[in-house]
Amino acid sequence: MITALPSAGPTAPDATRDREARLREAAIQLEAGFLKQMLSEAGLGRAPAGLDGGAGEDQFSSFLLDAQARRMAEAGGIGLAESLFEALKARDHG
Repeated sequence: MITALPSAGPTAPDATRDREARLREAAIQLEAGFLKQMLSEAGLGRAPAGLDGGAGEDQFSSFLLDAQARRMAEAGGIGLAESLFEALKARDHG
């Protein structure tokens, strides 16, 4: 009778796919951070003149910028995440 050996962990393709998913997520986070800064410098997140949302608006505007930048990066953004991903992947395999 042959008994099955316990699994030693993820197979090579699974490990590679998992590593690439983590690298892509890191690249998206980097692009989102860059885009958030650019959106902030462009004036997004500031209340228009005459509309004063008070301290609450100031505190939560950063969350809105985070969400907007993240969505932009996930949708392809300016292509920075893809370039970063390729560079990270090449460095990881290099």
